[in-house]
Amino acid sequence: MTTDEFAETEGSGIRPRPQSLMLSFLGNFVLGRDIGVFSGSFIDVFARVGVSEHAARSTLSRMARRGHFHRQRHGRRVYYGLTRRCAEILADGERRIWTTGVVNQDADAPWTLLSFSLPEGRQRDRHDLRSRLSWAGFGPLQNGLWIAPSRLDACQVIDGLGIDDNVRVFHARPAAPTEVGRIIADAFDLDDLAARYRRFLERWDTATPVPEAPDDLARLLLLLTDWLQTIRRDPRIPLAHLPDDWPAVRAQKLVHELHGTYAVPARAEAERILDTVPMPPTD
Repeated sequence: MTTDEFAETEGSGIRPRPQSLMLSFLGNFVLGRDIGVFSGSFIDVFARVGVSEHAARSTLSRMARRGHFHRQRHGRRVYYGLTRRCAEILADGERRIWTTGVVNQDADAPWTLLSFSLPEGRQRDRHDLRSRLSWAGFGPLQNGLWIAPSRLDACQVIDGLGIDDNVRVFHARPAAPTEVGRIIADAFDLDDLAARYRRFLERWDTATPVPEAPDDLARLLLLLTDWLQTIRRDPRIPLAHLPDDWPAVRAQKLVHELHGTYAVPARAEAERILDTVPMPPTD
């Protein structure tokens, strides 16, 4: 998964990309069910969060071209099912939200260092690698050297890029005279990260979040899309190395609470409106 998969937000409002909303919808209502969803059902769902029919259809077509969907026709209706590649992207996002989380209590784990050197002709590979590193929790320490404040499996990060011979990976712990605080300041923008969480809390830690949303299905999609955008560059620095009252702690707790409020009625509404057929993932 790369940072290109996620929503953009601005100010106190939420302006998610249609593809970002699509991924949130698929992860919550399609992943693991071996079903295909009627194109008209997507249009119905996304109208609730302000996405036009044209934008919804364009997103479906674009994602199908990129290998996220496979299509199946039943009579005059077209159904969209997940490819295995898309299912892997969705599962990665689900782990990031519900398993890994953003609150890291382990200050004793070794750090992961990854160095790379790619020739000028492989600029696309360099871009893809940097996107993957950012999503995985790495930050750039210096030219060609990225660091993550936990023990990570770098093989998963570079899988499929064909750059194994251009990468070196180490697990290590900082030692004197290295100062952990200085390393963190050099590799990560904590001010920007904290501001992202505070903006998220401003949008959602209210008595009536997104009052313009017509139902809990819409609220759930907006919540999880906004949350993935917020956490997409969080390296999960151990709390011991962060300022007191780090806003990610309250924000993560809030996400779990709101999910608990929205999930059941959202699923009931999705089951009511979705037209589906059996359709297991394909390559």
